[in-house]
Amino acid sequence: MNRTVLILVFAWCSFLLNAQTKWITFYEQSGGKRTPRYHETMEYCKKLDEASDLVHLTDFGTSPQGRKLPLMIVDRDGLHDPEAIKSTGRLILLIQACIHPGESEGKDAGMMLIRDLITPAPGPLPKQGRGSKPPLGGLGVSSGIRYPASLDLLENVSILFIPIFNVDGHERFGPYNRINQNGPEEMGWRVTATNLNLNRDFLKADAPEMQAWLKLYNRWFPDFFLDIHTSDGADYQYVLTYMMETLGQMDPGLTKWCDDVFLPEWTDKLNAAGYPVFPYVQFRRWHDPKSGLVRDIAPPMLSQGYVALRNRPGLLIETHMLKPYQQRVEATYQCLIYALEILNQQAKKLQSLIIRADDYVLSAEFRNASFPLQFETSWSDSSYVDFKGVEYEEIQSDLTGGVWFKYSSTPTTFHLPVFSMAIPSESVKLPESYIIPVEWGEVIERVNLHGIQMNRLEKDSVITVTSYKLKNPRWRSGPYEGRHRLSRINYDTYEENRFFPAGSVIIETAQPAVRVIAQLLEPKGEGSLLYWGFFDPVFEQKEYAEYYVLEPLAKKMLEEDPELKRELEQKLASDSTFAKSQRRILYWFFERTPYWDQKRFVYPVARIEQR
Repeated sequence: MNRTVLILVFAWCSFLLNAQTKWITFYEQSGGKRTPRYHETMEYCKKLDEASDLVHLTDFGTSPQGRKLPLMIVDRDGLHDPEAIKSTGRLILLIQACIHPGESEGKDAGMMLIRDLITPAPGPLPKQGRGSKPPLGGLGVSSGIRYPASLDLLENVSILFIPIFNVDGHERFGPYNRINQNGPEEMGWRVTATNLNLNRDFLKADAPEMQAWLKLYNRWFPDFFLDIHTSDGADYQYVLTYMMETLGQMDPGLTKWCDDVFLPEWTDKLNAAGYPVFPYVQFRRWHDPKSGLVRDIAPPMLSQGYVALRNRPGLLIETHMLKPYQQRVEATYQCLIYALEILNQQAKKLQSLIIRADDYVLSAEFRNASFPLQFETSWSDSSYVDFKGVEYEEIQSDLTGGVWFKYSSTPTTFHLPVFSMAIPSESVKLPESYIIPVEWGEVIERVNLHGIQMNRLEKDSVITVTSYKLKNPRWRSGPYEGRHRLSRINYDTYEENRFFPAGSVIIETAQPAVRVIAQLLEPKGEGSLLYWGFFDPVFEQKEYAEYYVLEPLAKKMLEEDPELKRELEQKLASDSTFAKSQRRILYWFFERTPYWDQKRFVYPVARIEQR
C-alpha cells in the first residue's frame, strides 16, 4: 500500500473517530463509571437539539435555586406541540429520569437512546428534516452491547424525556451520596434543595418542581409513563425490578393489557437479552428473602400510583444498586428500547383502552359503585414464585445485638410465597359533586394543579350537602415531607343546608380525573389533603370560657336536665382521666351550650349527592 493510500485511510479513520467522539456521551467517555453534571447534561442535549429537527429541547419550569427543568421532545416529524402530535395518532411516552438524582441511569441511557434513534452509523450526525429516516443502528460507541435503535421506533410513538427532574438535588453532587450503591463515582442527592422527596409529592404537590410537572402532565396527557430509579435493599440476581399498578388501583381494561400484553413481552425480551427482571422486591421481613415477598398497591403520592389514577399505565423500574453502574445503564437502555417496541406495536390498542377508561369514569355506573380509597394486604392469600437470590447467612451482631444479613456471591433460587392480594380497607360511594368554600384558596389551587375541572359559584348560595363531622384525630409524632400528617381520623356524616359564599368551587365527579378528586378530597383518601394537614385549623379551639362562668352554668344545666345528669354520671364512671380533670368536666358542659364553636371539627369540603 503506497503512502498516499495510507494517508487517505488514516484521514478517513480519523474522520470517523472524530465524528464518533463528538457524540459519545460523558458516561461513555468515562468507560461507564461516571455521570455528567447538570451543565454537561444540558450541553449534550443542546447538541442533539441543534443537530436534528426531530429533537426539540425546552423546559417546563424553574427550580427554587433557579435552574431550568429540562424537557426533550422527540418526534419523527419534528413536531413539539401536544395537539399536533396527537393529531398524527401517535402515542406519547413520558420518560422521567433523576427524580432521585443519585439514581442517574435513566439520564445516561435516555441521552444515548435519543442519539441512537436519530443517528446513522457510522459517521457524523446529519441535520435531519421532517420525515427523514436514517438507516438502522446507532453509533454503538458504548462498551456494552445494545439493541440497534432506529427511527422505526418513533413510527407510532413520540417521546417526552426529562433527563433531570430534581435539578437542585442533582447538583448536590459528590461521591458519598449513596452508601448502598455501586457507582457511579459521583452522583446527586436524593431530595430537593428544600429537602422534599419529589416521589412523595405527586398528590399534595408542595414542591415548585412538582407543580411544574403537573402542569406539564396536564398539557400533554402522556399515554404511557416510565419512571427510572435505583433500588436499595437486599442482594439478588436481578438487574432490574419494576412496579406497575396491576393489583386493583387502575382501570380493569388497562390493568388486563399491562398484565397480559405489555409485561409478559417486555420481561421476556429483557430476560432473553441477559438482563434478569422481576417485580419490585419487598420482603415481608426486612432484608430477609425467606420471609416471603409482598406486593402492595402504590399510594398516589408515588409516580406510578398517581398516573394509574389518571387512567394511564405507569412503569417504574428499579435497577439493582449492587450491580455495576455500566450494567445498570445498559439494562435501562434495553428497557427503553423494548418498551418502545411494544408501544409501537400496541399503539392503537392502548389508545382505545385509554379512551374506554376515561369514558367509564364519566358514567353513573362508576359513581354508583364502591370506590376504594385505601388498601391492605391479605396475609391469608398467597402464591409461590421462584426468586433468583443469592445465598446468605443471618449473623447475630455482637455490636448491636440485632441480626444482620451477610450475602455471598453464590446464586441460588428460593421458592417463596408472594402476598399480592390487595383488599380495600376504606371505601366510599362517590357523590355527584364536591364543593370547597372559597376561603380555602390554597386547597382550591392544589386541586386545580391536577387539571381538575371546577365551576365557581357566581353568588352566595345555600346548598343542601352532606357534611363530615371529624372526630378522634391523631397526628404522627414527627414531620414527614415537610408536614405533620394525620395518622388516624374518624367522622360522622349528616345532611344540612349550608351557606357557601360566591367564589366557592363545585367539582363534578363526572370527569376523567375523578379518582384523583376522591383521593384528594375524601377525608380517608390515601394521602388526602386532610391527612397532609391542609385543614388542620378546623381542629383548633379558638374561643374559651372561664371556670367561674362555667361552674354556675354547669350546675344550672344539671338542675334543668335530669338526663344530662345521668349522662355525666356515666361519663365519670367510665372515664377515670375525665373524672380527675376539672377542665374536661367543665368543657364537657361548655360543648353542650350554644356558645360552643359549631364549626369546629367540621370538614370544610362537602358533598353534593344529587345535581
